[in-house]
Amino acid sequence: MSLDPALAAVRLAVRREVSGVGTVMVACSGGADSLALLAAAVFEGDKAGTRVIGAVVDHGLQQGSAEHTAAVVDQMAALGADETATIRVTVDPGPAGIEAGAREARYVALSRLAAHFTADVVLLGHTRDDQAETVLLGLARGSGGRSLQGMRPWFDADGVRFVRPLLGITREQTESACRADGITWWNDPQNEDPRFLRSRVRHAVLPMLERELGPGVAGALARTAEQLRADTAYLDDAAAAAGADAVDVEIPGAIRSRVVRQTAIEAGAIASELTYEHVQAILDAGSGKEIQLPGHVTAYWQGAHLLFRPTEGA
Repeated sequence: MSLDPALAAVRLAVRREVSGVGTVMVACSGGADSLALLAAAVFEGDKAGTRVIGAVVDHGLQQGSAEHTAAVVDQMAALGADETATIRVTVDPGPAGIEAGAREARYVALSRLAAHFTADVVLLGHTRDDQAETVLLGLARGSGGRSLQGMRPWFDADGVRFVRPLLGITREQTESACRADGITWWNDPQNEDPRFLRSRVRHAVLPMLERELGPGVAGALARTAEQLRADTAYLDDAAAAAGADAVDVEIPGAIRSRVVRQTAIEAGAIASELTYEHVQAILDAGSGKEIQLPGHVTAYWQGAHLLFRPTEGA
């Protein structure tokens, strides 16, 4: 009997990430994407001699979340995870909203668990569909190329490497992989809740674009993100080479804005909340004008020099 194509695609995507790795942690919510990822990591990990830890974060945002977390732990163990772990977090919505607050709390919790288990890498189950949604959300916010490049295939946070092996895999494929593996998954009711912007993009905006523009929109958006990521990396490298003094001289705007953004972050501004509008306001400000930034940081110009100080009364 031939292997289901979707199951084969998921395993191939994961194989590259577990080969030669001592311990991997898989963040699992109980949805099709993360369960397909965990099952593939266990399958490939057995062949590669890689220890697989299944981890679930309980955000405490839904009634019965503790019971759901326990059920996911049982399912991860049944799928063959070498060890399982749970952690409960408190979500601070903050100015960016509850979705951003939950994401920040989740990554902090996963970093702690990874350090506890000495995991070399944490695998995340984001798919090509998630990538397309992220690009559309960035487009709607007018956040520029940095937001339109979508989610990175990997990133480092708190000394831990996070990897998204399934960015080339569709949500339909992960569900097919689960069916082929006999895995029953959970549908998060928040993913259906129109109060959340991502839910509206998923269930209203993208389907409308597919109807009106033809199939393949999600794939095209994901490819756009990949192309912009390469461009952004080049410009970021050029900004880093230019150094902080580049804000004082006439250089291309794309480089100057990046220098300002990076300098603001180094001064304490919160990167995830620092928008294009903040950076542009700094660039347009005259001497003596102050710009308040997220993270209780105030930017101001003193002649041709950009300076930062803690925001008064914060």
